[in-house]
Amino acid sequence: MARGRANPLNRFWADRPLALKGLVVVALPLGILIGALVLLYFASVAESRAEDDVRRAFAIQRDTYQVHALLAEAAAGARGYALTGQERFLEPYRKAEASLPQTMVRLDGEIRDPEVRQRFERIRGLTTRKREGLARIVELSQGGASNSALIGEALSANKVVLDAMRAEIDAIQQRENVLLNQRRERVEQVRDRYLMLTAISAVVGLLGSLAAVYLFSTGIVRRVRTLEDNAERLAEGEALLPHADDADEIGRLAHRLARASALLRGREQALRESEERFRLVIDGVRDYGIFTLDSDGVVTSWNPGAERIKGWQAQEILGHHFSRFYPDETRGFLPTAMLDRARQNGTAEDEGWRVRKDGSLFWANVVITALRDENGALRGFAKITRDMTERRRSEEALRVAREEAIAASLAKSEFLSRTSHELRTPMSAILGFGQLLELDEEQFGEQHRAAITQIMKAGRHLLSLINDLLDISSIEAGGTQLSIEPLDMGEVLGEVHGLAAPIVASAGLKFELDAPAKKLVAHADRRRVIQVMLNLIANAAKYHGSGTCVRLKCRSDGAAIRIEVEDDGDGVDPAAVSRLFTPFDRLGQQNRTRLEGTGLGLALSQKLVESMGGAIGYSAPARGARFWFTIPAFAKPRRAAETAAETAPHSIVDPA
Repeated sequence: MARGRANPLNRFWADRPLALKGLVVVALPLGILIGALVLLYFASVAESRAEDDVRRAFAIQRDTYQVHALLAEAAAGARGYALTGQERFLEPYRKAEASLPQTMVRLDGEIRDPEVRQRFERIRGLTTRKREGLARIVELSQGGASNSALIGEALSANKVVLDAMRAEIDAIQQRENVLLNQRRERVEQVRDRYLMLTAISAVVGLLGSLAAVYLFSTGIVRRVRTLEDNAERLAEGEALLPHADDADEIGRLAHRLARASALLRGREQALRESEERFRLVIDGVRDYGIFTLDSDGVVTSWNPGAERIKGWQAQEILGHHFSRFYPDETRGFLPTAMLDRARQNGTAEDEGWRVRKDGSLFWANVVITALRDENGALRGFAKITRDMTERRRSEEALRVAREEAIAASLAKSEFLSRTSHELRTPMSAILGFGQLLELDEEQFGEQHRAAITQIMKAGRHLLSLINDLLDISSIEAGGTQLSIEPLDMGEVLGEVHGLAAPIVASAGLKFELDAPAKKLVAHADRRRVIQVMLNLIANAAKYHGSGTCVRLKCRSDGAAIRIEVEDDGDGVDPAAVSRLFTPFDRLGQQNRTRLEGTGLGLALSQKLVESMGGAIGYSAPARGARFWFTIPAFAKPRRAAETAAETAPHSIVDPA
């Protein structure tokens, strides 16, 4: 495609635009033709002029003879009239008088040669004398016989004039013969010369036409034919023929065609490499059966994964309908339905039992995708099959285990509920008798009073545990009765502060209340809210460690009200935060063996808060611990269409 060592003229011609080339190809023979026509025209004009000269020579000869003849006839007529006196002899005279002026004028216009012109002027003078002499003879003849001598002298004089004129006319005739021969030779020369020019023009025109054809062939036709061959090669994916790197339209088109060929071949190579990689990937996938179907559902390709899952080898299944993979109960309708869904929606997915070559069943996840070309025409389907038998077995086992766990949980809740009720009755009796003994404890000694105190303390602890168990089992069973009402949080906080102050004081801590600046109204169960607050405050007082105070706060938090219980004690071990709300899990108990507790307080608080539509959580301040919970804020009744959807209850642990 390089320019190479082409002739500079050929290179110049090849680089010209096609419009200029077309103009040259058309204009070159046309110009030669016009030149030939111009030469023919000039040849014709020259030949015509030469022929006019010849005709003029003949005309001069004719007219000079006519002048001589007219004067001779007029002289004969005048002599006859002089001798006979008859008028009929004057006819030639009168004819000469009428014709001679015109003939002399015609001769005057036709004579070009100087020598002939001189002789013509002498003839003109002789003609005038001759006519005057003839007129005198006629005039004398009309005078009668007395003028005979004068008539004779006039006739003799006229004869001398006529002889002189004959001599001049003969000289003119001889000169015109010479000129005529010269003009004939010139006509022949002009004709021969222009015939030669015509022949030369024809040859030049032929050569110009051949040159135009050659230029047209080299500049357009041959290169267009090369382009046509390259276009066919491009369509067949073959390498293009080399072409000159010309700058005209065909050269640019050839260059673009070469670029398109290089781009196409590069893409074909990339496509082949991509197809090879895709084939290697497909053949390397053994956990998935990947194969293709034609538009009727006949298998057209098969990968090793499909062979491993289904059992058929490629040569055994290619050309068969994919309905062979379905059991008898679904074979009649499901394959067709899957293909119809894939045609309409692009893909179709299904899970169900499929059949292996050996007749065994396996649980499969199947995805069928419609394959369409760039025009949207369906070309077939791609089908991916995954053996999900183990997953189904696991899911089935998990479902059974979940059902068993639910049943066990229900049985546990039922057991706790029944056990709590069964324990509560004798415990009430024990506490009742213990209270009777407390009334009369002054009657007992110190040792007995200490025993009564221990009995009441243990009984109340056991009763608290029983009540917590009843609450948890009741919540889990969905039998908790809540009395949701608007709550003035200022009043609730004041009540809780009064109830919890002794507990905090007994731990040697200060109890601070951070009341809200404005009135906050919650929508919750008053008794349960107080119960949760007391649980959190009791925990803060119980597990404060080296702390000095407990703080109770309340504030608005969007559509909820947030209550916080914070202390400045030892806090919670970060590794144990995730277990805070686990029932019966008393964190750090190994370091606090003398502290009483059941491990149900936070778990119960969580369930109570969530049952009221709130959330509970823990966050670690710079020192100590902070437990918080939210309950819904009270809002004025709204229409059902404007009521927001309730969020699912949950517990949250804030990041430190």
